[in-house]
Formats: sequence, structure tokens, C-alpha cells
Amino acid sequence: MATAPIIPAPPQDIEEIQLLDNSLVFPAFTAQTAWALGCLLRTKLQALDKPAIVDISLVHGNHCLFHCATQSGTSPDNDSWVERKRNTVLRWGTSTWYMSRKFMGDYKTFAEKTGLGIDAARYAIHGGGWPVRVRGVEGVVAVVVVSGLKQDQDHAIIVQTVGEMLEELSEDTGEKRKED
Repeated sequence: MATAPIIPAPPQDIEEIQLLDNSLVFPAFTAQTAWALGCLLRTKLQALDKPAIVDISLVHGNHCLFHCATQSGTSPDNDSWVERKRNTVLRWGTSTWYMSRKFMGDYKTFAEKTGLGIDAARYAIHGGGWPVRVRGVEGVVAVVVVSGLKQDQDHAIIVQTVGEMLEELSEDTGEKRKED
């Protein structure tokens, strides 16, 4: 088995989280990009020896581009978390880690402040859902979700892997990643 990756702790401040999330912008995002990202995430997660789900889907119609379990031990509950995290990213266009820190994980406050009431159960304010943005395209084009680790790790492994992938893409094209 590969050496377990070191997952850095994500920022706690919502402004820092938003800046970091918004700085990671793909030059393009295709089924091949999603496959490569999903495989990178799966490889890293397998090294942690903890079961998790990786899901990447386009925003329209929940078109699945990548979905896998990293090893035995996941359950339908993980898929429920995937759906709820995806719903949050789609509705607010931001990472679920941002929403978690904004509401300090307080679902009651989240339900009240958003006016969702009992419908708040359809959303997760728990790290691990991340919006894919593409240069020159307004809004979110896809959603990456990891479910199975602690919420800060679910978020951090996505951000870390996307950052590494973008660095590699910029080296391949000779471009420097734009920090927005």
C-alpha cells in the first residue's frame, strides 16, 4: 500500500476558505478531467486505509462523471452524504466546508437563517463538497464530493488534490495558475 498522504488542515476563516476555493479554477473540465481527478483522489484515499466515496458530477441533471468506493466498508449512508453535500454546493455555489464554518456546524441556525425549515435536511453543512469552476465560465460547472473521512479531511483532500492537478496542468501548458 502507498504511503498515506499528509492532509493539511483547511482554513477555518470563511473569507480564507472562499479565497482558496475561488482560486482553484480549471482551464477546462471534461469527462477526462473528472476521471483523472477522481482517480487521483481514489489513490490518495486508498493510502489512508479508510473507506470513502468519491463522486464527481456535472451540475445539470446530476450527470455522473466519476463515482467509486475506495475500499470495502462504505454504506448507503455515504451516498446520502454525497447527495446532501452536492445539494449544498449547487444551491449556494460554494464548498460545504465554507457553509460548515459559516454556520459553525449548527443545523438549527442554518435552517432558520436560510428559511429552509425541515427542508434543511436535504443539505449538508459538513465539509467534503466542492464546486468546480472553469476559467471564462460563470458559476459552478461540476461538484466534487468525498464522504468517509472527518469533514475537514474530506474538504482538504479535495482542495489539495485539485491544487496539485492544476499545478500539473499549468506545467504541461506552460501557464501559471491564476489566483483570483
